[in-house]
Amino acid sequence: MTDLSSFAITARWPAKEPEKLQLYSFATPNGVKVAIALEELGLPYEAHLVDITKNETWTEPFLSLNPNGKIPAILDPDGPGGKPLALFESGAILVYLAEKTGKLMPADPARRYETIQWVFFQMAAIGPMFGQLGFFHKFAGREIEDKRPLERYAGESKRLLGVLEGRLSGGKWMMGEDYTIADIAIFPWVRTLRDFYEAGDLVGFGGFPAVAAWLDRCLARPASAKGLAIPARG
Repeated sequence: MTDLSSFAITARWPAKEPEKLQLYSFATPNGVKVAIALEELGLPYEAHLVDITKNETWTEPFLSLNPNGKIPAILDPDGPGGKPLALFESGAILVYLAEKTGKLMPADPARRYETIQWVFFQMAAIGPMFGQLGFFHKFAGREIEDKRPLERYAGESKRLLGVLEGRLSGGKWMMGEDYTIADIAIFPWVRTLRDFYEAGDLVGFGGFPAVAAWLDRCLARPASAKGLAIPARG
């Protein structure tokens, strides 16, 4: 039987099935990416709810796996060389899972790097900009009298949607006919911008029909429906 007891995080979130990949997450745009990918790939995994509303990412057990104190993180008992691998950062996890299985990533080297480029685009631009827009539009930012921050993030988010519109205008997915980790990285953030942050009117979402149609296709995938609700909040 696989022994994961050397990883401190398992003391707080015990592995009932230690032979399976362990996912430590919360259903945020970043958190659901990994669950969706795991569902798409059909990899057996065990999901653990790390409640960010209770600051559980800042506890010693979680910090032992991710010193940056952010979800998601994984512990793969069958990592490279058959040894357990602990990994954090959703983009890195998506690349790892794609390469581990040989799926959700084109085999052609040039297209592989092109896919990774769009994952990095999400990590560097879409996630930070949409997240800041959500803060200033829906949450505590509303209390700030100076509206320039909101205007700055709304304008930049609209510009980024334009980048996606240009990319998706001639294809079904971010990589044309291939559904990849690039789609999985990006679509939860677009969904959150429109549905959770309720910022569709603010960024003129109706002016990006290719993005809207792509988002609908992403959401229609069975793995997306499952992954968006994992881990269950109980």
